[in-house]
Amino acid sequence: MQVDLGIWNKLTWVVTILGLMAGVGLVVGSYLPLIDQNERMRRQIETLEGQIRIEETNASRLQASINAYLQDPRTVERLAREQLHYAKPGETVIRYMEPETNGVSRN
Repeated sequence: MQVDLGIWNKLTWVVTILGLMAGVGLVVGSYLPLIDQNERMRRQIETLEGQIRIEETNASRLQASINAYLQDPRTVERLAREQLHYAKPGETVIRYMEPETNGVSRN
């Protein structure tokens, strides 16, 4: 004997489908903040990797300067002459200085 449930059978399917859709919505909704956080962290990683590349370039430049100071006596001599105004015996050092101003401009 077959019982015709009519509208109840259709409502059961509708409720089941709506329940599944709600379950999928809850799962997607719970993962969206994690997806957003993951994207933010990826952007932060890219930014930090760029900063690392810049610092590695600076480090290699500074290491080259250190090696030049340690291995090339002419570099040390040039540095002493430029920054400390040293001269060899018998040489004369001439320094050019900017004229002093009182901050008033002539117009």
